[in-house]
Amino acid sequence: MAKKQYAVIGMGRFGFSVANALSGMGFDVLAIDSDEQRTQAVSNIVTHAVSADSTDEEALRALGIRNFEVVVVAIGEDIQSSILTTLILKDIGVETIIVKAQNELHGKVLQKIGADKVIYPERDMGMRVAHHLTSPNVLDYIEISDDYSILEMKVAKDMIGKNLRQLDVRARFGCNVMAIKHGTKMDISPYADAPLKEGDILVIVGEKMDLTKIELAYPK
Repeated sequence: MAKKQYAVIGMGRFGFSVANALSGMGFDVLAIDSDEQRTQAVSNIVTHAVSADSTDEEALRALGIRNFEVVVVAIGEDIQSSILTTLILKDIGVETIIVKAQNELHGKVLQKIGADKVIYPERDMGMRVAHHLTSPNVLDYIEISDDYSILEMKVAKDMIGKNLRQLDVRARFGCNVMAIKHGTKMDISPYADAPLKEGDILVIVGEKMDLTKIELAYPK
């Protein structure tokens, strides 16, 4: 199975953070920025780094942007470039377009022109976004230190009907299930033999690399 490919346009703090996180999780990442210094700064982190004008449709087509399943538009202050880039990506036929918005009005415009998801950096940090993109089961990802994080994850199809004892998350991944959410109720002392149901949410704590292993083990 081919590795999922991501493109990130705009290498400001937010774009760099998303590109760095995705690359660290083992995915192929194309970083694009009009500033050559910025692309050089990220070139040793991502798979490919290219200096290009994202408002130039021919330049994006030449990069094969349509072959990337997800494109993140992380352009900074230039709202016009952000909107035009999104329109071009939509016209080219990119499968999923995620766009950073400066404010609510900008976000509404982006949604109207076809952005699949609008991100507000004040609410969505780069690492959290990366986890949302790579695993549809991940509902939230909170860094609690340089090494440890808390992951909120929907019970995957392969987990339904199994219990915590059978999943053995601690032995397999080195993480601990802190709680299980059942709708609006949270069980902070989950019973190890109770079968998991569709819609349940696991709250898991562990080292970042170990949490990534869980996400990759249960992609759906």
